[in-house]
Amino acid sequence: MLGKFGDMMSKLQEAKKLAEEIKRKLDDTILTAEVASGDIKIEITGNRKIKNIFIDASIQHGDKQQLEELLLTAINKAIEKADKVNEEEMKKVAGGMMPGLF
Repeated sequence: MLGKFGDMMSKLQEAKKLAEEIKRKLDDTILTAEVASGDIKIEITGNRKIKNIFIDASIQHGDKQQLEELLLTAINKAIEKADKVNEEEMKKVAGGMMPGLF
């Protein structure tokens, strides 16, 4: 009985270590989303932290509302990319720990 508990604890520790490695990998993964033909670019990590926002000078003096809408679109696009990468990495971890589940 204690052997099975020890095995389970070992697997939990392994899963925790693997999750920490994935988190570091996702922190180092930079994704870029663009809108308005590249006039606005958002850089985001795989852990959904925005790193940079680039706005081309040509649109900085235009319509404020349009710029705000473009920024929202770019940010949401970046978050969607990060969500996808994050989900894929977590499935790898879960699949490795619980084969056949995913």
